[in-house]
Amino acid sequence: MSGRRERAEQRGRRGEAIAAWWLRLQGWRIVAQRLKTPWGEVDLVARRGKTIAFIEVKARTKQLDLATAIDSWRLRRVAAAAEQLLPRYGKGAENMRIDVILVAPWRLPHHLVNVWHG
Repeated sequence: MSGRRERAEQRGRRGEAIAAWWLRLQGWRIVAQRLKTPWGEVDLVARRGKTIAFIEVKARTKQLDLATAIDSWRLRRVAAAAEQLLPRYGKGAENMRIDVILVAPWRLPHHLVNVWHG
């Protein structure tokens, strides 16, 4: 793995850990992390009450870079993966949603709720 790719991977893992911590502080329980399907990936699966959230985490070194970190193509892949994972993780859930958490240094995580309406 190249040095740049390795640093991006480390930043992504750190961002996911920060996002999981943030969610726990908000009363969520993390039920799965880093799930891959043939249709896409989900960084975190979290549950609070009867709501299950499939979460894409984007970590950047600069706050400004977060503005372009997520797009409809990436969200479509998360939604496709979530559809495949819902039977396994969504038992008893009444609400399912796709969220995004943006992480940058020296900032609280920014949680975008229910971003996919496909």
